[in-house]
Amino acid sequence: MLSGKDLILATKPYAKEIRSKSWFYSLSTFILLVSAETGTLADPGYLLKILCSIATGLLIIRMFVIYHDHQHHAILNGSLAGNFMMTIFGLYSLAPTSIWKRSHDHHHKHNSKLFSASIGSYPIATKAKFLQMTPGERRAYLASRHPVTILFGYISMFILGMCVASFRSNPKKHFDSLLALLIHVTASVLLFYFVGWQAWVLTIFIPFFISLSIGAYLFYVQHNFPGVYFSKNQEWKYENAAMESSSFLVMSPFMRWVTANIGYHHIHHLNSRIPFYRLPEVMAAIPALQNPKRTSFSIKDIAASLKLKVWDEEQEQLIRHKNILLKK
Repeated sequence: MLSGKDLILATKPYAKEIRSKSWFYSLSTFILLVSAETGTLADPGYLLKILCSIATGLLIIRMFVIYHDHQHHAILNGSLAGNFMMTIFGLYSLAPTSIWKRSHDHHHKHNSKLFSASIGSYPIATKAKFLQMTPGERRAYLASRHPVTILFGYISMFILGMCVASFRSNPKKHFDSLLALLIHVTASVLLFYFVGWQAWVLTIFIPFFISLSIGAYLFYVQHNFPGVYFSKNQEWKYENAAMESSSFLVMSPFMRWVTANIGYHHIHHLNSRIPFYRLPEVMAAIPALQNPKRTSFSIKDIAASLKLKVWDEEQEQLIRHKNILLKK
């Protein structure tokens, strides 16, 4: 059974895009997204508008994963047309290229390290660190991992985290974060003024609420689930972070399509240059990748993941913070 660096090397033959497939999936998703957005403003009855609004939210998720692959240079690498399309989508989705690539690359290089900056990921505190926190620090830490924070990822992760925080930290480097906010706010104001509040709800609020709340949860559950492992920085290994600290998210065929196979997250972290449409092929071909740590969208699994707050170094597992406070 392959392991370690040999396992990474085994994935390299699949880290090659099929350019025709990359363009087909990118353009077809982009066209479907534009069509669904247009449908939210169409004249027919509200049932069609609502269906188009929900479809827009789901298509934003799919397009975002495709955009994410492009930022990893897994698809359309070196294509000027591809770069233009993805840059526009990055602004539209409130995840402009400058901050998304910087934060996400950091995440891949430091995933599951206990003592590193929480750039591009949810913060994680050890039991010892949590007990040393002041009451205010504990509240802030728990709030950052709270289900409501994840549910409102539209505001917490994307508007405030991706755009506002990045622009404030470095206005020159992250000017596109301000641009994304201005485009989003301007579109909202114009819809309110010229078409009405219902148009804003259907065209912007519902689609972005659906897509960015699911997106925030996906990012959480892929590295915060029962059985996940976190390492001290000096013990950290890239391949272990992929196999021990990244989940395989079991989904229906429809949700696999919506999420563009991002549920094969252990493989993606093992080799981020593999295009999303080849991830199932890799899992089928390499036996060592076929028994990853699993979770799902079931209510039971969602509840189990969201309860996890603090890393217990003695038990080597994520635990509920209430268990710690009760034992004090």
